[in-house]
Amino acid sequence: MSALLHFIKWRLRLAPADVWTTEAERECLVRHAAGKLKVVEVGVWHGGTSRVLRRAMASGGTLFAIDPYEPGRLGISLPLIVARGELRRIRNGRVVWVRASGHAAARCEPIRSAAPFDFVLLDPPQTERIVRAEWDAWAPLVAPDGIVAVHDSRVSEEAPSFRPDSLDYAQRVVRRDARFEIVEEAGSMTVMRRRR
Repeated sequence: MSALLHFIKWRLRLAPADVWTTEAERECLVRHAAGKLKVVEVGVWHGGTSRVLRRAMASGGTLFAIDPYEPGRLGISLPLIVARGELRRIRNGRVVWVRASGHAAARCEPIRSAAPFDFVLLDPPQTERIVRAEWDAWAPLVAPDGIVAVHDSRVSEEAPSFRPDSLDYAQRVVRRDARFEIVEEAGSMTVMRRRR
């Protein structure tokens, strides 16, 4: 389905927002984002997972929704309109939108002044170059005892043939980073806690 057709169907409530996490992955994220005050999602797209995170975080919390949202052929970003609509449906905490790549956002003032974060979800495009840049930028911004969840960082039983370019880097570097310990795995998601 084209992006415009999906947008029209979403607007008419005939189609849901695209969600790239499984139900099991979202349940896992909820367990770890519950009650958190400073929550980050890198790679928001339609906001389906963001909606779940916003609902789970502390009532006084802030969700930093990070995605570049490049304009499409119409000169606007339809995925951004969908994401904003999805997140408006949840009345919990507040949302700060950062229209930038994850590694660029990690250097911007609203992020630097809010750091460290107690929950970060990295769900960027699945290339080794991008995942390396995101990990290098965000791992230092996770608070001690804070959580970082990395999507597409392990082979999922549900989709064993899906092996993005980023998978090797995630397994060689991210999952073995001595600053963190793995606390849960769900689908292709790895959840890690920052050591004290």
